[in-house]
Amino acid sequence: MATYLDRILAAHRARARADDRSVAPLVAEARAQSAPRGFAAALRAAEGLAVIAEVKRRSPSKGDLAAGLDPADLARAYQRGGATCLSVLTDVEFFGGSPDDLRAARAATMLPVLRKDFTVSPADVCDARIMGADAVLLIAAALDDDELAELHTLALDVRLDPLVEIHDEEELGRAVAVGAHLIGVNQRDLVTFEVDDERAARVGRAIPDTAVRVAESGIRGADDAASLAAAGFDAVLVGELLVTSGDPASAVALLRSAH
Repeated sequence: MATYLDRILAAHRARARADDRSVAPLVAEARAQSAPRGFAAALRAAEGLAVIAEVKRRSPSKGDLAAGLDPADLARAYQRGGATCLSVLTDVEFFGGSPDDLRAARAATMLPVLRKDFTVSPADVCDARIMGADAVLLIAAALDDDELAELHTLALDVRLDPLVEIHDEEELGRAVAVGAHLIGVNQRDLVTFEVDDERAARVGRAIPDTAVRVAESGIRGADDAASLAAAGFDAVLVGELLVTSGDPASAVALLRSAH
């Protein structure tokens, strides 16, 4: 059964195959960028539950969420509310985002920024650093073992913090095998798209203490955030709740107060 992820990945892999840029110059350009802000370090230093606040215009399942948002204004609101880091969707076709959204959000604050996209090639990793990201998303379900290891190593080489996203214990084992120090558990089932809080808590408890634990997707409010903090998560990555809240600064503050 094809999942939403399968359809998105097919499009991204087709683009990667059509990209005829040489990787070596991209790596050199990525290495030459100014020092990153330290995404993982910021999460480790946060008091209480850290919030990674997401700039998200739309989703494949729900359509437009905040199509006309101003990424700079939203990022500033997130910072006022106490967000620890930002996440910015840069996928154009499925999420309505862009690299310009990331650049604008990062320029508006001093917060570290994750490039939230479907990373399938070395060029994708380099592009993340070149556009100004401090961290890059690597989805275990989207990559085979060799790809995950290669892209994780490259991310570290160009001074990006790789956030390895997992869904279950098998994928956790793969993340640990590549030395992931930043592991996110996506609470959404890839087939049904339903949120499974119980599985997320179970998998979160299995993540080694050496890694920063991030809960992703399906966080509906402070009660969910408190439950995830109790399950051992260090941070929550939240998009839809915040962009549809009407008061993103207060919504972030409420999540930050969860314990």
